[in-house]
Amino acid sequence: MAFTTIDNPSEYFQTALFTGSTSNVTVDIDMRPDLFWFKSRTQTYSHLVYDTSRPSDGTTMPSGDVNMYNFLITNGGGAEDDNNADGLVQTSTGFIVDGDGQAISEANQGANNMVTWCWKANGGTTSSNTDGSITSTVQTDSTAGFSIISYSGNDTAGATIGHGLGAVPSFAMFKRRDASENWNVYHKDLNIATQGRMVLDTDAAGVDEEVWNDTSPNSTVFTLGDNDRVNNSTGGASPYIAYAWKDVQGYSKSGSYTGNSNADGPFIYTGFKPAFLIWKKTNSADDWGIHDNERNDHAGNAIDDYLRPNENAAEGDDGDSVDFLSNGFKWRLSSGLRNNSGDTYIYMAFAEHPFVSSDGVPTTAR
Repeated sequence: MAFTTIDNPSEYFQTALFTGSTSNVTVDIDMRPDLFWFKSRTQTYSHLVYDTSRPSDGTTMPSGDVNMYNFLITNGGGAEDDNNADGLVQTSTGFIVDGDGQAISEANQGANNMVTWCWKANGGTTSSNTDGSITSTVQTDSTAGFSIISYSGNDTAGATIGHGLGAVPSFAMFKRRDASENWNVYHKDLNIATQGRMVLDTDAAGVDEEVWNDTSPNSTVFTLGDNDRVNNSTGGASPYIAYAWKDVQGYSKSGSYTGNSNADGPFIYTGFKPAFLIWKKTNSADDWGIHDNERNDHAGNAIDDYLRPNENAAEGDDGDSVDFLSNGFKWRLSSGLRNNSGDTYIYMAFAEHPFVSSDGVPTTAR
């Protein structure tokens, strides 16, 4: 039985749906997010990522809320962009998207249906971390096992950066901010020496390019190669941002599974009812995918609508793709994207509700 210290996962992660407008839109989710991932469900607009460790100019709004307009795109390797007039504002209970900014031409256009995946870190408050040979700046929520890490490269193989999690990371995404470079994904179930790097902005299989210097992270640091994707200093030390999670019982879970090409697909135990699931085939080319518990056209356990982080495509619907159950998820399609026979897949999931709460009360599926 999976017991947890997080009885209400919505305090740390939520999926927010809203309807775009040419005016400002206020979204109230009763949570103060620090990482925002936007996507139009109906249009071929990019996936946009904002966070409170990268405020536009260090400006804090009079209310204490953080104003942001620096964004990154997951379906491309481009440098950080800041062509918003106003941008995105973090509030104590959610966020405000500006009606004429980029979050906004791509994340708030007229009647486009929008989704935002939101994670809480530390309210925008960062601290210096000297655990590694490179000093990093971290914003960490130790309860939810999530850290936003910023640092500057030094072009030295074997350099290390502190992540602030206090435990070995399970899943992480790294991006160079000042130049066009791929998103680099670390996952604990990848062989660090042969397939240790996945690329979020392409459909490529896992590769070994020594971005992690063939060294798995430990409870305090990530190790970096001298690869420009994670550690450049030519022409000046390049700035990087990383988002890292550790598994937290009853709230978050990373892992891998093998497909069977059967509509009666594999069941993957997580110890909670999922709210969010990202997955990727590792041994050959295929798209990334994201399901969540809010974008669903049917009653019951089945989830159908999905988005692809490596593409700007509108939402897809392959029918009842996956069941979100009280203690995990089960695939209901035989497609190669999620369940091809003999292929290996990695995933990261976050909870809607733990399978068993801290007081021993079990949950049910829908």
